[in-house]
Amino acid sequence: MDYFLGIDIGGTFVKGIVIDNNGKLLCEGSVPSGCAEGGDKLCLNILSLCNRLESEARVKPAAAGVACAGMISDSGDVLFAGNLFLKNFPLKEKLTNLLQIPVTVVNDANAAAYGEAVFGAGKNFSDSVFITLGTGVGGGIIIGGKLFTGGKGAGAEIGHTVIVHGGKKCTCGRKGCFEAYSSATALIRDTRTAMQNNLSSRLWLCGGLDKVTGKTAFDFAETDEAAKDVVNAYVYNLACGIINLANVFRPQVIILGGGVAEQGESLIAPLQKRLDAKIFGGQEYAPVKIVKASLGNLAGALGAAACRINDSSVKG
Repeated sequence: MDYFLGIDIGGTFVKGIVIDNNGKLLCEGSVPSGCAEGGDKLCLNILSLCNRLESEARVKPAAAGVACAGMISDSGDVLFAGNLFLKNFPLKEKLTNLLQIPVTVVNDANAAAYGEAVFGAGKNFSDSVFITLGTGVGGGIIIGGKLFTGGKGAGAEIGHTVIVHGGKKCTCGRKGCFEAYSSATALIRDTRTAMQNNLSSRLWLCGGLDKVTGKTAFDFAETDEAAKDVVNAYVYNLACGIINLANVFRPQVIILGGGVAEQGESLIAPLQKRLDAKIFGGQEYAPVKIVKASLGNLAGALGAAACRINDSSVKG
């Protein structure tokens, strides 16, 4: 039996796990990332976490998989990760030297997609698309059981496909991106706008504009017209992006993760209905199912470890 480290680097914390090559979780933990102090400090914190996990699991990991935000080169360098204050940082080289075991570095959204494909909601399907609905819209694509990353690992940026020509400006600089309409950030923005335009709306019962979250509109959608309008518009836009992805990749399953996905069937049911009605050619021959992710905040770490276990899992 071999054992593997899975590391998921976040802006505030680094999560870590140890699993065996069947995916059994032996232990988990976290440590402050220290990203603001530079890449070397981040790597030292990861080393400390890995030593602690190794001691707790009482095994010697054979290798480590690392999930990291941003654009990752084929050689495991972090070319750019704004939230982590990293640019052209040789993360794989640094961690390989510190940990003294082989290391694989993958984009965090791709890692989460692969984690769900191997251990989670997509494990019974060979082709899946994973979409994270959080601060932005990210995700990953699995084709034939392998993670598709595009040329030099720079592809699969699904949040930056355009769904509204000339629409709202996205943080990437383009207008009308999927992310600009379907992220939790967009949902919060539209909920606040609805409140300001409807001062008698029950949405105000949330406690005020600064208390709005990605679930606020859903909480009041059955009793308040303004909230219902926000939810309907959100579902319409999210479905548009999902249908585009379904038409391009025709996966067997589309997996929704991130905070907004916690709405479960109240979100998934109307999305599935719209997808069934609008997908090219209909659902009869090659149906696409929408499901909620199942691994929670361990998806990235599990996926990173799985990428290391299955070292042929990444398709360029």
